Amino acid sequence: MIDVNTLIGSHDVLFITLDALRFDVAQRCLRDGRTPNLARLLPVGVWEERHSPGNFTLAAHQAFFAGFLPTPVTPGKHPRLFALRFPGSETTVPETCVFDAPDIVAGFAERGYHTACIGGVGFFNKATPLGRVLPSLFAESHWRPEFGVTEPRSTENQVACAAQVLGRLPRDRRVFLFLNVAAIHQPNRFYVPGAAEDSLETHAAALAYVDGQVAAAVPPPAATGAGVLHRLFRPWHGLRRGRLLGASREPSGGLDRSVCRLPLAQARP
Repeated sequence: MIDVNTLIGSHDVLFITLDALRFDVAQRCLRDGRTPNLARLLPVGVWEERHSPGNFTLAAHQAFFAGFLPTPVTPGKHPRLFALRFPGSETTVPETCVFDAPDIVAGFAERGYHTACIGGVGFFNKATPLGRVLPSLFAESHWRPEFGVTEPRSTENQVACAAQVLGRLPRDRRVFLFLNVAAIHQPNRFYVPGAAEDSLETHAAALAYVDGQVAAAVPPPAATGAGVLHRLFRPWHGLRRGRLLGASREPSGGLDRSVCRLPLAQARP
């Protein structure tokens, strides 16, 4: 586990969620060499399987910003990177960065970080009160239709916005930058020419498109001064029978396992 306390204040933090990415698809694309840029961020060369704390975007992100990141699939109490101080916590350890704040975004701000959000899926669309809940946590937030799920070039548009945000800040100002990548979320059929509907094939093609933008989104640490702490992981939807499902259920009545199984990569600075 990274001792986050040794990094906060000297490192920028880039937090990326690859919305709707399946663990099995991420594994297959990595094995087939379709995600070379993401591959260089994997500390041991593989995605780590984790369980999401929520089964759809809003719930999962509210948990993330409360310090409850995806947990290992093995049983037990798993130490957290970030936490909010409250009595009785059993998953904070000396290496955990504990904030006296209502969310980790406010916690970073209190440590002198500029906080910025670049939204993707509809829960970051600030046209509605609900869509403003998550962006409002940040000092600066951005969402435009060209960042959303129906735009085939959404990731490159988001990366360009991120570059503008960072370009306006002094080099010595620490940044907590959050990016919700929407491209893999349905609809993603336009990433396979001629595809009539979404499928595992179009899901994989969307991930390959996102990978092509990663080099611009995650430059080498030397390019950002003190370095960058990267966390890339995705929550929460599952693809089954060619459709993207939110909280689909198996015949047994339990939650579809593909909904909450996700790949995680934690790249050390």
